[in-house]
Amino acid sequence: MAEVSFRCGHGGDPERGAVRLSRVCPLCMLIAETQRSRGELLRRATPPERGRLARETRIGAEYEWRCERGHDRYRASVREQLTGTACAKCRTSAGAPAARREAGVAFMNPGLRTRTSMTEQRLKGLLGERIRLHHRVNAVRVARTFFGRNEVWPDILVPQLRIAIEYDDPGRSRRAHLGLKEASDREKDEALAEVGWDVIRVRGGGLEPLGPNDVVCRTVDGRVADEIVERMVRLRGADAVEALAVVTPVGGAPA
Repeated sequence: MAEVSFRCGHGGDPERGAVRLSRVCPLCMLIAETQRSRGELLRRATPPERGRLARETRIGAEYEWRCERGHDRYRASVREQLTGTACAKCRTSAGAPAARREAGVAFMNPGLRTRTSMTEQRLKGLLGERIRLHHRVNAVRVARTFFGRNEVWPDILVPQLRIAIEYDDPGRSRRAHLGLKEASDREKDEALAEVGWDVIRVRGGGLEPLGPNDVVCRTVDGRVADEIVERMVRLRGADAVEALAVVTPVGGAPA
């Protein structure tokens, strides 16, 4: 099989005949999707494995890892390391009673690295004109591991109603939120449902709905925001949503 060279610089050497590809390697794609870095991955690997891992492109390749909590070393694939808790002792701790008691709690993770698109910002602004949004939370504790952590990071949180709002579109590549990303979106929705949260996804760019509460749209505008509020009423009742309504005085800004 011919070697390939990826846009991220990993893979074979083009000067030695490797076929150039215009996309990043599968491992770099998964690292970006899980909001990690290759440096973070290298720190978790045992020292003898780091040289090979620095050049790795495959997500199914196995390595020896060090547990961040000091448990025994273990072998796992790169995919398992990035998308789950590969350490058996850590998996057991995730299901402990203390961890389950925290499940469903919204909180602020100050170290969370997220990229917010202009469309997501616009959606948040439109919703903020209709209901009071909580700006001091960005994550929810869940009862399973999601990309190696016991938390998920929806685009918009309404903790008073236990509703999360996500904006999805296929992006310039027309492949975002499809395939592996769609599977992770579904897993996130399931993790939130397990701890009493509902998810409303705004699906743009021709994406099909993933769940019964989703809003399909061509563009994000006031109509979409109104539909989201209607979904909230359907899920939690008019009184609960009305309690969060933004009141706009005549000739003034929202109260």
